[in-house]
Amino acid sequence: MKYYGRLIIPLLITLALAFSKLYYGSITKDWEGIWSFVPHINTVLIICGFTWCLLVLLQILKRIFIKQYDISQEDNLKARKVLTQINILVKVANFVVILLGIGLILISFESVRKVGVGFFASAGVAGIIIGFSAQKAIGTLIAGIQIAITQPFRLDDAVVVEGEWGWIEEINLNYIVVRIWDLRRLVLPTTYFLEKPFQNWTRTSANLLGSVFLYTDYTVSFDALRKELDRILETTSLWDKKVKVLQVSDAKERTVEIRILVSAKNSPTAWDLRVYVREKMIEFIQKNYPESLPKTRIEMFSAKNSSE
Repeated sequence: MKYYGRLIIPLLITLALAFSKLYYGSITKDWEGIWSFVPHINTVLIICGFTWCLLVLLQILKRIFIKQYDISQEDNLKARKVLTQINILVKVANFVVILLGIGLILISFESVRKVGVGFFASAGVAGIIIGFSAQKAIGTLIAGIQIAITQPFRLDDAVVVEGEWGWIEEINLNYIVVRIWDLRRLVLPTTYFLEKPFQNWTRTSANLLGSVFLYTDYTVSFDALRKELDRILETTSLWDKKVKVLQVSDAKERTVEIRILVSAKNSPTAWDLRVYVREKMIEFIQKNYPESLPKTRIEMFSAKNSSE
């Protein structure tokens, strides 16, 4: 009921204007000069009032729907999906309501109404001109609606765009705001996400695999590294206890490449886990296998041995 309280004031104002319109209709026949414009001003205010009521009603319905979904939960995929759709559809509805309100106000003017008749008479040429001039604006609007329906991303999705990693913070009809990991904001047009590729790390699930690469000498003990990795993961809450892998992914002329795969519940946690595992594994190698740190070998021969 507290949501509907916001509708009381605009509704009362609109009803008061509507009743006053009936009163003006019986006494304005004898009004002249500036007072003759009062009924028309009243009509404009009534249209504005109804538009105001519709906008408030849309916000109330939005809040009622959103209240059923808690985006703060750990498994919030469905909530983010519904929230994204509601936000975009409400913005489209607001745009349409405001556009209709402006149209009704303009039509209420007799001079504008006559121009409108002439305009529709030449709608063929005018439509082409307007179509070309508003092509990008209409394309952006359609792109926003398409994103709401297809949902290539949702609010709070972790994405990589233009080489930057962050989260979807705002989804508007004509632009998208991405909150970068260092709190910068990347603002992109909605058409960007339909025309160019981007990474979505939480498209179907928030779980992620994090990779850590180590480079050591050939003399390192891989079994010891695996045991240390098990110990490190068991002592941290960052790991979700699903994936832990240590493999030799490459062997080069001076070092071996060791890849560690670990899983976490979401992208920020995966990043912290990768940093933590990398730091602890390097400390372990420094303390227990310092001779296995990457090195360059030089084999020297004495002049006596070379002459023999």
